[in-house]
Amino acid sequence: LNNNPDTTHTFLATFGPFVPISYKWVKIHFIKGVTLFVALYDYEARTEDDLSFRKGEKFQIINSSEGDWWEARSLTTGGNGYIPSNYVAPVDSIQAEDWYFGKLGRKDAERQLLSTSNPRGTYLIRESETTKGAFSLSIRDWDDMKGDHVKHYKIRKLDSGGYYITTRAQFETLQQLVQHYSDRAAGLCCRLVVPCHKGMPRLADLSIKTKDVWEIPRESLQLIKRLGNGQFGEVWMGTWNGTTKVAVKTLKPGTMSPESFLEEAQIMKKLRHDKLVQLYAVVSEEPIYIVTEYMGKGSLLDFLKDGEGRMLKLPNLVDMAAQVAAGMAYIERMNYIHRDLRSANILVGDNLTCKIADFGLARLIEDNEYTARQGAKFPIKWTAPEAALYGKFTIKSDVWSFGILLMELVTKGRVPYPGMNNREVLEQVERGYRMPCPQECPNSMHELMLQCWKRDAEERPTFEYLQAFLEDYFTATEPQYQPGDNL
Repeated sequence: LNNNPDTTHTFLATFGPFVPISYKWVKIHFIKGVTLFVALYDYEARTEDDLSFRKGEKFQIINSSEGDWWEARSLTTGGNGYIPSNYVAPVDSIQAEDWYFGKLGRKDAERQLLSTSNPRGTYLIRESETTKGAFSLSIRDWDDMKGDHVKHYKIRKLDSGGYYITTRAQFETLQQLVQHYSDRAAGLCCRLVVPCHKGMPRLADLSIKTKDVWEIPRESLQLIKRLGNGQFGEVWMGTWNGTTKVAVKTLKPGTMSPESFLEEAQIMKKLRHDKLVQLYAVVSEEPIYIVTEYMGKGSLLDFLKDGEGRMLKLPNLVDMAAQVAAGMAYIERMNYIHRDLRSANILVGDNLTCKIADFGLARLIEDNEYTARQGAKFPIKWTAPEAALYGKFTIKSDVWSFGILLMELVTKGRVPYPGMNNREVLEQVERGYRMPCPQECPNSMHELMLQCWKRDAEERPTFEYLQAFLEDYFTATEPQYQPGDNL
């Protein structure tokens, strides 16, 4: 801090040494004792407390104690208000660069780079998953053998603070490294052409107002388009406060008690993961409304049966399964249980993004046709035998359901156990019957399903294992895969 004790003292007293940005702690950049941040995206204010801003606007942060929402003053407009903290980064930091993606996994980097609109040479830099303090450069490439694919290069750190991919070319900053390889390939697969497009980050709340008080008035919601209806209610696309697009699940009165729903919702609100649909708010008086983030392509089941999903080949389907496994691995780590995992409860967004919805709700349903477990409304074909027969729901019964979801994926949404009713399924599964391998489905994928359907729940794999297996499927298990007519 310019080695000036007075400045340092004033700065630390005012702001403290660190400010959270995008859930990480980064050293702050300041100019003459003022903390300056820059907007990474455009943002439209959702309430009178928020501040609208455009990408590139600079801010002074007034108060960062709220975590996800910071009070800020725009140096461009002079306006004061709350801004989402994951929409800004310290000026001149690597977090402020278009090409910096932070804590992004290898698989998610490949998903983003292989999005159809990206040309060869599209790139991003992310934290290394394997080496603390190092980074990875991921570049979209193309050749005759592999077609479109992604190459990853480790960026190592010098003890002196610089960076290098090869010791022959060393740089003081990551920005200089990017500039160098933008001018020439210099041993990389190709030169760096354009940073990968960064999607808008998801907000954890609708606004600063709903952060802690997330029971909202029904009048604040406008239901615009009905997206679907099920046994217990409907799903709508709507807006909150006239500003924010949301999905609203409306439950038929009597489906569950408002008190137990609110209790469960407190837990659901705390679950945060890229592959889980974010719960934003609730209307807890009947009819209960559940307000979540909006996913444009609807349920995975409809997507596979009637949407773009009908044309998908195995690599895309396996990738979607890997995303669901990643979300379930998080639920596993949090010692939570879904209880109703199936393609109807997975939602699809842009670039084949999959997110898990309706986790934990099944436990609360009070309908007799459901609670009997063998009743007409109970999803028997997806349910592990110990859960269907004895009500023993665990993360291992979720693993069984995941095996059925894999079958739904490779059969493009076909109802499991075709030609059998619920009672027959229960009897046959108890006798050891398991669905056979569908046409064109590799044996290795069917073998994975059979592992999920082991009679002894403890012998079924973990979601952590399932995620790793599916993410590496085409390198470790099926490197010789060739597309067929259906898969």
